[in-house]
Formats: sequence, C-alpha cells, structure tokens
Amino acid sequence: MLEFKTTSPEETFAFGQCLAKVLSAGQVVCLVGDLGAGKTLLVQGMAAGLDIQDAINSPTFTILNVYEASFPVYHFDLYRLEDAAELYDIGFYEYTEGDGLSIIEWPDKFPDQLPDEYLWIEINSDFVNNGGKVNERVIRISALGTAYEHICEELKQICPFLP
Repeated sequence: MLEFKTTSPEETFAFGQCLAKVLSAGQVVCLVGDLGAGKTLLVQGMAAGLDIQDAINSPTFTILNVYEASFPVYHFDLYRLEDAAELYDIGFYEYTEGDGLSIIEWPDKFPDQLPDEYLWIEINSDFVNNGGKVNERVIRISALGTAYEHICEELKQICPFLP
C-alpha cells in the first residue's frame, strides 16, 4: 500500500493530475472516502491531467458521467444505488470491462461486483476548526492485480506527495 499526503485542495487536485499520468484505457480506479473527503476533487485533477475540457461534477444524481479524452472516461457514483441489480441498468459491467478508464466513487457499496483487478484509493480528510475547511488529506492506494502494482511503482517515481 502507498500513502500520500496533501495539505490543500490545490495539492489534492495536483495529485489527481499525477495519477492521470500513469493511468490508461481499460483500467478501473475505485475511490472510497466520506462525503466531502475529496473524491470528486481528485477526479477533477485526473480529468485535467487527461486534458478533459468538460466541467467535472460528481455524478451523484445521474450515476454516470462520460468524458472524452484520448480514450473514454467513465465516472460512476454508486452512492444512490440500493441494489447490485441496478448496476445492469446503467451498463456498469460493459463500461468497466470496456475500452475506457472507469472511475468509481462509492465502490464499497457493491464490492462483489467489482472487476477482478483494480486500483483502490481511500481518501481520509482532517478538518480544522476554521469554518470546517479540509486541512489535510491522506490518500492510501492499494493495487489488486499486476498491472495496478506497476501503476503504484510509477506513481512513487513521479508524485511528490509522499509523506
């Protein structure tokens, strides 16, 4: 497991840009963290790193947003889903097994439905007393599968946010 630390929203965004440099089509990234931990901010940084020009918002109500980069990017938010059967309705399996990059927020709701291999990212944030703003985020990354282990090794080489 890798651990990174960011101390501002700008750094979390920049970390997402670093992460985007080591990702490619056909991969799956799972993002876990409490509401407000910075999952969507991280995705916004990833999108910037992939040169996506669209505004990136959490797909909480739409469940899935699709963005075009040099390959398609599928941004899922499973928070509002109640049953794993709903994953069929949104084409979850076709997307995650397809030719794009799948980014899944709240994957822990349906862990048995995830592909066999993926990158697991957990974001924990600490809040300070000045208006409840996030001061620090700890980003823990685990690889499930050889391809994702290589991603972790590459990330260690290019990302400056190691503690």
